[in-house]
Amino acid sequence: MFLKRFKDKSNQKYVNKLLREREVFIKDGEIKTVGVLLNAYEFAEVEVFHDFLRGLDIQQARTRIVSFVSDAKASKELWGAYFNPDHIGWNGKISHPDLQIFVDTDYDLLLCFYKESHLELDLIAAESKANLKVGISRDKSEFFDLIIDVPTHDFKTFGSELTKYLNVLNKL
Repeated sequence: MFLKRFKDKSNQKYVNKLLREREVFIKDGEIKTVGVLLNAYEFAEVEVFHDFLRGLDIQQARTRIVSFVSDAKASKELWGAYFNPDHIGWNGKISHPDLQIFVDTDYDLLLCFYKESHLELDLIAAESKANLKVGISRDKSEFFDLIIDVPTHDFKTFGSELTKYLNVLNKL
């Protein structure tokens, strides 16, 4: 417990450093690659994202969805790409190879679909090299280029609003 507080403090310092160094520059061009970051306890319907992105003519092979679970035991029972707090060490060091690939990939769009605050989710969102970052939490405005403030259970509204804004930005 005592070491966890120090680890969390080191990771929070790392997140703050990433946010200070972040340069916002949205490149022109259509969206071809998409990363999705979810909190599995808030929204676990991964197929909804696949259907939505398919509707935007984005190939499933060019999308990657990663979900966060706070309990390491629960992640062993789930399908797909999941990570838990054990996969992130001190100073933001990622020990999960798939998660490291997710962070290092230059996605055209990163969708952060979570409202609940978790340091691990924030760290991945801040460290991601995505061009355009979209979130749903107004409390985390420093992480995102675009915020669509909807509850996690209202994916239909999120999808229609995101489509509208991506069209305005000439991204579709």
